[in-house]
Amino acid sequence: MRARGNPEKSPSPQYLSLPPLLLLIFILLKSVSQESNSTATSTSSEVELDKAKSNKNGTQGKECPQEKQPEEEIPKVPTGPGPYFYISGSNGAGLVNIYCQSRGWQRIYDNRREDYALKWCEIKCRETYYHFKEGEQLLYQIPNNRVLTSKIGLLCCLREQERVMKKISRSSNSKLLKMEEFFPESFRLDLKDERNAFFELCKEEQIWICKPSCSNQGQGIFLLKNPAAVTTLQAKLHSTEEYLLNKRVPYKAPQARIVQRYIHQPLLLEGKKFDVRSYLLIACTAPYVLFFAQGYVRLSCVNYDAASDDLTVHLTNQYMQKKNSQYSQLKDETVWRMEHFNSYVNEKFRKTNGLPEDWVFTVFTKRMQQIMLQCFLAAKHKLDRKLGYFDLIGCDFLIDENFKVWLLEMNANPALHTNCKVLRDIIPTVVYESLDLVLEVFNKRLKGQSVLPLETLCHFVHLYHEDAADLGQKQPSKLRTGLCTGRFLRPQTGGSMIESRLICCQNSADFDMWVQHLRHQIQMANARCPVSPNNNISFLDAEERLLALFPEDLLFLSVDKDRTAITYEVTGNTGKLSEELKARAGASEQHWVLKKSE
Repeated sequence: MRARGNPEKSPSPQYLSLPPLLLLIFILLKSVSQESNSTATSTSSEVELDKAKSNKNGTQGKECPQEKQPEEEIPKVPTGPGPYFYISGSNGAGLVNIYCQSRGWQRIYDNRREDYALKWCEIKCRETYYHFKEGEQLLYQIPNNRVLTSKIGLLCCLREQERVMKKISRSSNSKLLKMEEFFPESFRLDLKDERNAFFELCKEEQIWICKPSCSNQGQGIFLLKNPAAVTTLQAKLHSTEEYLLNKRVPYKAPQARIVQRYIHQPLLLEGKKFDVRSYLLIACTAPYVLFFAQGYVRLSCVNYDAASDDLTVHLTNQYMQKKNSQYSQLKDETVWRMEHFNSYVNEKFRKTNGLPEDWVFTVFTKRMQQIMLQCFLAAKHKLDRKLGYFDLIGCDFLIDENFKVWLLEMNANPALHTNCKVLRDIIPTVVYESLDLVLEVFNKRLKGQSVLPLETLCHFVHLYHEDAADLGQKQPSKLRTGLCTGRFLRPQTGGSMIESRLICCQNSADFDMWVQHLRHQIQMANARCPVSPNNNISFLDAEERLLALFPEDLLFLSVDKDRTAITYEVTGNTGKLSEELKARAGASEQHWVLKKSE
């Protein structure tokens, strides 16, 4: 029945002559269209632009699926002045949104707007890079990061690096590793000579793993466990090639794939296979500034068996493990903190294998950093460079039973979901400190200041800095940093900033992310100030009150018992923590209330 007082919902006169059934369908469709108009209108441009890149080439940056975010009513225009930020996709969206709002920035939802300070897109879009303003904006994902994050791209860069090193006679004290020391033997199946060489090699009972070059989430991966499986693959590839050659269409190469020698004797944790996810942050490309961050350990749900046909036994990423029937019961057991991993290695392997104490945080961590840096150096001359580009790359490592460290792959747009307790503690810190470092390096470049030392460096490790001497004449002509002003990142005058201090959360997960963000900011403030009895930060066990005590400031942060509101108050007005949190809130007042939406 049509509601009274809403004549605009009635059908137009030309439709009144329709048969009753068609008229009813029209009214229902119109009603549905009007109900969804508030969100569909403002996001249509984003969908249209991103859809064009949603094919198998455009989605190569995705690494694993994200849990569906709760729908929210999206305004067509921001409710306050800039700086503005734009987010597309769900991966890390909640964390980035919280970070930017805590700085007083306003979110925009129109992908066509060019006045953003930060753009975080899960799927890369050509138009985004075409309209990017170097030195004025920040943009997540280097446009051609596939040279480092696709299987074939990384393989080609490492091979090229290996050839160059052989020509210049690798010195005995070289810090570069040979490929065979950290990268499994690999072959490209899209090149005829290489795949023929592979098929000639595979005459014995060996296990190989076949991977699409640009896939993610374990999609398209399968094992070749015996010569019969290899012969079947060879026949399939030959048949496909013959079909394409005989077809009267332009030749199309087979799907780009690689095969790698499978590490069939991995180190096991409680009988389960695992790998380690760590992070490489390229905070700046002009000049290059790189950081390393510890991640977490990913375990399978069930015990390892090399002969098993179950891929969840062999692939440990969360997307694959969700396919295991036991995942819902074992979810929290499939992710370990690095501290847990270190303690386990100390207890189970240190004496029997002659390992140094804390092998995980010494030998293993240094080897991960060394491999990451070597891979980057192999690809850095190919990456697109503009001041404002930055990237966060997920690097996956496997340890075999002899404690040899292998790089499995490097992933663009790594999963930033927080669907278990360990990830809720680790991922927010990775995202927040990444953005802290990106902003600090960017602002220092604009001001012509030295990048080092870094005030926001806390949990990350500085890995590489290409200073002016390194750049020399190689610096691209486009890097006109002297003409860049970062104008879109500067606060704009006018309007009320109350929106940046009163934040609505859709659910408890959003609220927990806010608490985590405030914890990160307090930790950052604590790292900058000497700890003493009169100058310390403590978290109560109940986590209902957070206290920060400074010589001139007292921060009191409370969470109500229903976990629906959070408040902080600061006494004094000259302390460092007070100024830090005021800047994050984008306000001059000393009171900030965060409450859950009704």
